[in-house]
Amino acid sequence: MTEPLEKRLEKAMVELQAAQEAVARTERELRSASFAALSSDRAVRATAGPQGELTGIEFLENKYRDMSPQELAASVLEAASAARLKMNRHVMKAMAPFAEPSSDVPELKGFELDWERIFGPEVLREDDEDTARGPATPAWRDALGDEGED
Repeated sequence: MTEPLEKRLEKAMVELQAAQEAVARTERELRSASFAALSSDRAVRATAGPQGELTGIEFLENKYRDMSPQELAASVLEAASAARLKMNRHVMKAMAPFAEPSSDVPELKGFELDWERIFGPEVLREDDEDTARGPATPAWRDALGDEGED
């Protein structure tokens, strides 16, 4: 026997209210979130804010003094990209539950978000991929070629 329409509507309204409250909490949390990342040479720490904007750059242990301009630029870009990626993944994880179908109201099917289109393909790569590569020279260092060496 199917549930009366009024009861289903009441369940849907309760779930909608709970979802609205959860979205508001998540938005508040995301507005104050930030993530930092180090460059692979540990010369630069970059911090990304809630919208992926660069909010801080630190040059660590005076390593920049021994770097060419190209090497320093590459370190800054690497750290900034890594911090942004951490923030993007955090947003993705925080917002994913709101796209899922409702367990209580079958009519609410959920929706699919194209995270790759929003943040780029790297956001879907597993975090372990970076550590699995080990201490190999990053691709951006290879791209410097002779210009990055003094």
